[in-house]
Amino acid sequence: MGVIVVTGIPGVGKTTVMKKAAEGMDIEFVTFGTVMTEIAKEIGLVKDRDEMRKLTLGQQKDLQIKSAEKIARMENVILDTHCTVKTPKGYMPGLPEWVIKKLNPTAIVVVEASPEEIYNRRAGDPTRNRDPDTKEQIEEHQMINRAAAMSYATLSGATVKIVYNHDNAVDDAVKQTAPVLE
Repeated sequence: MGVIVVTGIPGVGKTTVMKKAAEGMDIEFVTFGTVMTEIAKEIGLVKDRDEMRKLTLGQQKDLQIKSAEKIARMENVILDTHCTVKTPKGYMPGLPEWVIKKLNPTAIVVVEASPEEIYNRRAGDPTRNRDPDTKEQIEEHQMINRAAAMSYATLSGATVKIVYNHDNAVDDAVKQTAPVLE
């Protein structure tokens, strides 16, 4: 199987979908952001995950490289990450060339939902300190992610699968991932 990358904007439910899809399988589940945060904490750049998006592009790149090197040594892994990271200066690729080529995924799964569903999920999650995006900004971010996923596929030879995670339909989203995990 190798590395399967699962992406989606904050609040779409990508972690929920892919963890459920991988239940009972011999697959390691790794979150790119957690690996990056652990490394950033070790070197004193951040105190928590929500500070990550405020790092400079140079700091982000260094952390991405270190994280990709660590993850690249793993096998049969679902890598939970973001296609793009929204920063004050614009969208930054979550898996730029130096990362995607090291990971060499077999598939990229993009989890989506309607902008309204994502907006409402974010509003109902007091555990995170997310930027207050409008529904239009959420839609834009999902479009940017689709374009980024295809770019990553071009660089790695991976396939791209769009999975829809609508409210109260996680089982349907899990079924959509089945061909990718076979």
